[in-house]
Amino acid sequence: MKRDPVCGMDVDERSAVRVVKDGDEYFFCSVHCKDKFLKQEGAQDVIVCLPQSRNPFFKNKLFLVSAVSVLCVAGAGVFPFLGAFRREFLSYIRMIWWAVAVGLFLGGVIDYYVPREYISKILAKKKAGTIIKAVSLGFLLSACSHGILALTIQLHKKGASNPAVVAFLLASPWANFTITVMLIGFFGFKGLFIIIAALIVAVNTGLIFMFLEERGLIEKNSNSLELREGFSILHDIKARCKRYHFGRKTLLADSRGVLRGTVSLADMVLWWIIIGIFISSLAGAYIPVHFFHKYMGPTLLGLFVTLALATVIEVCSEGSSPLAFEIYRQTGALGNSFTFLMAGVATDYTEIGLLWTYVGRRVALWMPVVSVPQIILLGLLFNRIFK
Repeated sequence: MKRDPVCGMDVDERSAVRVVKDGDEYFFCSVHCKDKFLKQEGAQDVIVCLPQSRNPFFKNKLFLVSAVSVLCVAGAGVFPFLGAFRREFLSYIRMIWWAVAVGLFLGGVIDYYVPREYISKILAKKKAGTIIKAVSLGFLLSACSHGILALTIQLHKKGASNPAVVAFLLASPWANFTITVMLIGFFGFKGLFIIIAALIVAVNTGLIFMFLEERGLIEKNSNSLELREGFSILHDIKARCKRYHFGRKTLLADSRGVLRGTVSLADMVLWWIIIGIFISSLAGAYIPVHFFHKYMGPTLLGLFVTLALATVIEVCSEGSSPLAFEIYRQTGALGNSFTFLMAGVATDYTEIGLLWTYVGRRVALWMPVVSVPQIILLGLLFNRIFK
């Protein structure tokens, strides 16, 4: 297997697009990634070899996962026991489709308009300020934990350091303006403690990951660029604006570029999101409601049960927030609600699977190891303070 130098995906040489440049071979998962590479590196003295045969559509992961989900939903008309699953699955789709669409679209915009140099300049430096910037960016951009997945992978592709990527992923779903308003509406001023705690976990985890990266214990992002001394984003933007010619043809070309980036990103990310919705629907449909009330009290056992369930049930920030408030309303355990919200990102198979596949296996394994103890400690502290 070879690694696509643009998106970081592992690709099979037999079905990959191959480019020979200056005697070196590069393999790409798609023509889109090949075109981006040639645009970034220059198209002189290159040989492009398209694969003789493409993988059939029925081997595409997105197609397979979507087909299984559709069959299960449609099967409810024949098998009554699937009725509960269908209701949960469609309910989750209604809750998060817009957030996922926004995340993919913004990812396409970043893919087309934002040069790798900008992200490398802002989010690739080995300084504590880089983590603060990543968390701040998460506060400004995020709409939903699933919608942010596309943006996370796009930032990684553009050169953000892996510590910054992890901090961004942890901070975004809960420490953003929309969810801040929602949580305050549910919890009152106590909602601010959840937001502050989420920021603390994200910053601490990012700083620890910087230490792990310096010691070689996690992968480094090969997409990060070494910038020339004195490189200025503002000056570069001004230069690009002067070269930009506004017109119908330009708008059409830009729209196509954004669309290609969105589709390429969807092929990478969307099948993971559908898997998350599928498993969450099973849990929501077939785990009895009284189980939550009985085993999720303000105790250490309750916290660990909450942690385990958050791994399975976490769907999106808007959808999880009401359920977190219901846990608090029934048990009075604010720490359990915080654990349910935060651990959903730190331990969720969707986030870990994407990090494992596109960022690094050691990064994926270290994220819950570093963040979960902080979440448990803060959860215990909240349960003790807000009795």
